[in-house]
Amino acid sequence: MEVSILLMQQIAQLFIVLLMGYVVVKAGLLKASDSKVLSVVFVYLVMPCVVLNAFQIDDTPQIRTGLLYSMGIAVGMHVVFLVLNAIFKRPLKLDVVEQVNIIYSNAAALVIPLVQALLGEEYVVYSCAFVIVQLILLWTHASACLQEGAKLEWKKILTNVNLIAIVAGALLYLLHISLPSPIVSTLSNVGAMIGPMGMLLAGMAIAEVPLKKVFCTPRNYLPVALRLIVVPIIVLLLLRVFHASDWIADGKAILMTVYLSAITPSCATVTSMAQLYNRDAAHSSALYVLSTLLSIMTMPLMIGLFDMLV
Repeated sequence: MEVSILLMQQIAQLFIVLLMGYVVVKAGLLKASDSKVLSVVFVYLVMPCVVLNAFQIDDTPQIRTGLLYSMGIAVGMHVVFLVLNAIFKRPLKLDVVEQVNIIYSNAAALVIPLVQALLGEEYVVYSCAFVIVQLILLWTHASACLQEGAKLEWKKILTNVNLIAIVAGALLYLLHISLPSPIVSTLSNVGAMIGPMGMLLAGMAIAEVPLKKVFCTPRNYLPVALRLIVVPIIVLLLLRVFHASDWIADGKAILMTVYLSAITPSCATVTSMAQLYNRDAAHSSALYVLSTLLSIMTMPLMIGLFDMLV
């Protein structure tokens, strides 16, 4: 319960930043379209810095084991997401935009600052495992879904700056190469912007979407409920059944970093991809906004359940 309260406090702080983004647009100081500039900085500068900095850690058997464990759990969770999507999509008549918003979470923007605050800097690398798995699937599976099965552009996937940062960070870690202190400090300082900037972008996006349309469209609540409640509870029950926290030492804390990633709202990148591939970006944006606002209540609840059951 203590962790749940701390999480609520951290989300509340980020929510205040979200309100700032909303206000600057509503006050006419910025346009919602100006968020595209911040999005470029966020995706191509801040996120790579976070990834590179996360791998600048000492290579110990315990860390190596924790990384393999968190990566395995992250892969398993995404398999569960994909299976549940296959089960739900026909009976619930989920369209492609809804499916992708249910599968992919906003882990990169929300989880890393939350993990830093709740568990400490040393646990950030474990949360990156989920982000790594999701980034790969976003630019393969999600991209193919939104393009209706179009041929994957492997050149664009392999030259994605975030995937390059992942490979570079992993190589530095495996080869025991430590970057100079000024560079590490720079990466850390720039990476620290990920939480505030992610929520600032969310606030600016909310200002562009009529809140009446977001909250008064009953259909929006179905995919959001699946993303924030149904899927996280199923994942939690599976973790309990398989006693996943007992697999390694410090398993519960490391598992929490991965589970936090699984219970975040819909992925902001999905809306950008929907715009890119001429899908229903307005619907995707509405799901993103609604899930972001409701996650303030659902995430502490899910972590409270995790604390009791795992």
